[in-house]
Amino acid sequence: MSKLLQRLLSTLGALAVLTTSTLAAAANVPAELRVDWATYNQTSIVLKKFGWLEEEFKKDGVAIKWVQSAGSNRALEYLNSGSIDFGSTAGLAAVLSKANGNPIQSVYIYARPEWASLVVAKDSPIKSLSDLNGKKIAATKGTDPFLFLLRGLETVGLTKNDVQILHLQHADGRAALEKGDVDAWAGLDPHTASSQLQAGSRLIYRNVDFNTYGFLNVPEAFAKQYPEVVSRVIRQYEKARKWAIAHPTELVVLISEEAKIPLQVANLQLSRVDFTSPVPGEEHIKALKQAAPILLSEELVKPGTDVNKVIDELVVSKFAAKEYVAEKATKKSKK
Repeated sequence: MSKLLQRLLSTLGALAVLTTSTLAAAANVPAELRVDWATYNQTSIVLKKFGWLEEEFKKDGVAIKWVQSAGSNRALEYLNSGSIDFGSTAGLAAVLSKANGNPIQSVYIYARPEWASLVVAKDSPIKSLSDLNGKKIAATKGTDPFLFLLRGLETVGLTKNDVQILHLQHADGRAALEKGDVDAWAGLDPHTASSQLQAGSRLIYRNVDFNTYGFLNVPEAFAKQYPEVVSRVIRQYEKARKWAIAHPTELVVLISEEAKIPLQVANLQLSRVDFTSPVPGEEHIKALKQAAPILLSEELVKPGTDVNKVIDELVVSKFAAKEYVAEKATKKSKK
């Protein structure tokens, strides 16, 4: 090969690298997008199954990495450590994490599930919250079921000091209940639905108002650097949410397959999920502020923390609202 040809090929190669770099910079996208999925976030399962994020970012050369979250606490740990860019959590768990220094924003509501309840074994003599005084209860610290437990106890004049809480991940909490190692369990679906149908476990306390919404969170730094990426991810989340609403029968089958749970368990779980109200706003802020006092009374945050301010800074509606405005404008133009 002549020196002239070598120089020409070298120059062309350098130009190609420069062009790719320039295009990437112009697109302002990360090389890899790390998104969690969870059995408690059915919308994420739909999104993962159909590959809509992969399609959305294919032209930008962005790789999509899916990471499973076993609970809100794990998703929040991943967000705080920089292991993921989008994480699924319960709303109050996100408030607790942000109040304790995790710099996140909640940018989308993927569902309002009634996912938390207090569960006992089928033959347990426990009938009500008051009967939990002095009992062993399994709960996953930093998650909605854990906070649900504390709020439930408060309604009957009890605190965490009146019970013995064993901090176990959700699946381990279910196993402990069914083996008789604990008296009760702050359950999370679909584990709760499985335990009900497969072990005859009973729900002794339900309160949909104590179940905070399912929040999709991003690190503040990521949202600031890649605002358009956040909007594009939400656009695909919306596609998945609408598919879930329009295809309930197919959704049950999909959840059963992807979460590896029986059809009847998936069906029971989904009967407790509301997929409406996806734009974070006043109703979500109000629900969180009503729940927030438990964080202070149980000393889960530093004394004097302005939790209401934390909530106002956490809930960010502009990304999801932007997609709604764009969608309405598109529909209007087609008329």
